[in-house]
Amino acid sequence: MEKRNIIETKGVTIQFNGLVAVNGVDFSMREGEAVGIIGSNGAGKTTFFNLLTGMFPPTSGAVFYDGKEITRVPPHKRVMMGMVRTFQLVSVFDSLTVVDNLILSVMRFREKQGPKGGFFFADARHPSVLKTCEEALATMGIEDKANFMTSELSYGDKRKLEIAVALSLKPRILLLDEPFAGLGDFEIEEVSSIIRKVKESFSFIIIEHKISRIVDLVQRLNVMHEGRLIAEGVPAEVLRNPLVREVYWGKEEGLVCSV
Repeated sequence: MEKRNIIETKGVTIQFNGLVAVNGVDFSMREGEAVGIIGSNGAGKTTFFNLLTGMFPPTSGAVFYDGKEITRVPPHKRVMMGMVRTFQLVSVFDSLTVVDNLILSVMRFREKQGPKGGFFFADARHPSVLKTCEEALATMGIEDKANFMTSELSYGDKRKLEIAVALSLKPRILLLDEPFAGLGDFEIEEVSSIIRKVKESFSFIIIEHKISRIVDLVQRLNVMHEGRLIAEGVPAEVLRNPLVREVYWGKEEGLVCSV
């Protein structure tokens, strides 16, 4: 049986003060699929992520999740539906311990968690909550730092923590925005290896400048340029596409040798 689309956009466009950042993008991916999005700086990749996850409403067009339109659904409700993302800049709370970062997210987005006052009086240290958090930390290899203050972590470990937070929310689709940014080669290999192990558990989309690091992580590669998707397909074929070379590698020749 053919798997249905878990996420889809139809003609999504967004303008900021007359500047078209994403321009009429039609995109879809099947449940369980792994997709990469590449493009030079300013191509519209992160803005497109913001449209998918509800951070920005599109000027025109529509976003669909699991067959239902979610164009105007707010970000927190998309998370509760199973759509979880990370950010270009690590987004964790330095003033909390490592495990408390996860507990805060797990409690906030539990389906049965009531609004407002119920959140603050809930049993945050319930065994089921702690188990979920501990499993996510173990997956990322930082379980031994559960009780560290997050401010004490290296940048690489903060990146792992951010991904652990995302995993603790049990995503159906995980959107990773440049997860290797700021990491050294050893840390990149660590995080890449972890993603490779866990990616069968969900669908995922990854934005990344280090193209050589993602071609073996994804089944399909999309290229954005000036707010449009200009190519998509099997990674090896996309990277040989003359238009892709012209608009992407032609401007950043140093990347050709690293792919």
